[in-house]
Amino acid sequence: MAPTAEIAVNETPKRAYVTFLAGNGDYVKGVVGLAKGLRKCNTQYPLVVAILPDVPDEHREILKSQGCIVREIEPVYPPENQTKFAMAYYVINYSKLRIWEFVEYEKLIYLDGDIQVFDNIDHLFENPNGYFYAVMDCFCEKSWSNSPQFKIGYCQQCPDKVKWPAELGSPPPLYFNAGMFVYEPDLVTYNTLLETVKTTPPTLFAEQDFLNMFFRETYKPIANVYNLVVAMLWRHPENVDVEKVKVVHYCAAGSKPWRYTGEEENMQRDDIKMLVKKWWDIYEDESLDCKNINITKGESETVPIEPLVDDSLPDGVELENSVPSIAA
Repeated sequence: MAPTAEIAVNETPKRAYVTFLAGNGDYVKGVVGLAKGLRKCNTQYPLVVAILPDVPDEHREILKSQGCIVREIEPVYPPENQTKFAMAYYVINYSKLRIWEFVEYEKLIYLDGDIQVFDNIDHLFENPNGYFYAVMDCFCEKSWSNSPQFKIGYCQQCPDKVKWPAELGSPPPLYFNAGMFVYEPDLVTYNTLLETVKTTPPTLFAEQDFLNMFFRETYKPIANVYNLVVAMLWRHPENVDVEKVKVVHYCAAGSKPWRYTGEEENMQRDDIKMLVKKWWDIYEDESLDCKNINITKGESETVPIEPLVDDSLPDGVELENSVPSIAA
């Protein structure tokens, strides 16, 4: 009889989390915190850190000691002499496009270094293939002040509060925050991304705008709990249940836990102080250091699958359809 019982024993799809790190600054603390947060959540998958050549050896060794897979990538630069239209500190983030080359993995979840994972999200890997999954962004912060959305007061987080004016035509396509997304690496997509970026002048939010343009037709929104941009706490509190949030994105001015002073606007809020403390509790927990973890097969618990799509989308938007395109 054929040994069919042995089939698929070692055929678990290769999956991983991935983040990005550049320079010799303190962002390495954020990545260490992320590695420990994922470990606390009993993820089944490793954290890959895509680093630029300017990350010092000391930081590389710190990451390796925390169980990270460190992979050096070359920088990606947008068209020369056109970066003045983007925020300067965002331009280096075009290098994130290199992670589409990581084809040794079938599916990856990207997380920025200023993100912390407080609950297991491995089930997001089970989302159907062929789509780009991410959380819708908010247009209410001052950084959006030059956008028509900000000037009108329209936000896709609460489209019924301020309607998109009919005289302006169809509302803009759904727009995601690129600090967290689920994607499938692919060399064809990778090469197309690099070729397209050569002919696409950078805009205000650099690679985030570019990814929104590139994946417009395959984007599928997922719930805010998978990437809570902390400004949502004061911009759209009705859309946030902090107790259910799985992933927190510390991207508001002054909110990065390892730099937190409480001096910036909104940083003395109780919910912000609570989330900063939760980050530090994980970062300072020595029991979560890789050397203190003894993982054995079969230890992790099964995580119940929850609804993965955002049920608070603007009227008329259905996830089964492609996101409407916008005129060039």
